Amino acid sequence: MELNGLRVSRETQERLQHFAELFTKWAKAINLVAPSTMGDMWSRHIADSAQIFQISPHPQTWIDLGSGGGFPGVITAIFLTEQQQGWVHLVESNNKKAAFLRTALRETGARGEVHAVRIEDAPVAIAACDAISARALADLDKLIEYAAPWMAGKENNRAYFHKGRDYRREIQKAHGRWTFDLLEHNSAVEQDSVILEISNLQRLV
Repeated sequence: MELNGLRVSRETQERLQHFAELFTKWAKAINLVAPSTMGDMWSRHIADSAQIFQISPHPQTWIDLGSGGGFPGVITAIFLTEQQQGWVHLVESNNKKAAFLRTALRETGARGEVHAVRIEDAPVAIAACDAISARALADLDKLIEYAAPWMAGKENNRAYFHKGRDYRREIQKAHGRWTFDLLEHNSAVEQDSVILEISNLQRLV
């Protein structure tokens, strides 16, 4: 099996398939993603989320903010399982969604844990990380504010944020309060979308 040109082992494929089945079952009871996107879950959500790991395939410690239905946090945690290293801290304050995430991690054997807390309170529970991810959560300025406790002044840390076609406006707005290095990775799944890789974060105001 391949996702965006990335060769996926049989074991990882089985974990992803089991996650997809769990997701479909739970989504009937709680709102995990927009119902209109359920029909193309593999390309719209799973393959899109897998791009994070393709960009940064290292066995590192991740924090996934606003994990919701598990994109990209659970997908990253599944890929890390094959490496037998690395860990994903999934931050999700909604208790029903957190229960789904715990079930997904447990049943797929993925390398992660769930923190059912508000993002603003997460630095108390999670002291440090190497990388941060978020998808469909907030505009870039707000995402950087969320990530700052783990990133500001730490030159080796990275954040990876999925963004749609209006991302340049969001970058301009964020530069009003922050300085940062930026790499734009064009999405292999969504036209006009990108994954923004942010590093060397510093607060201006």
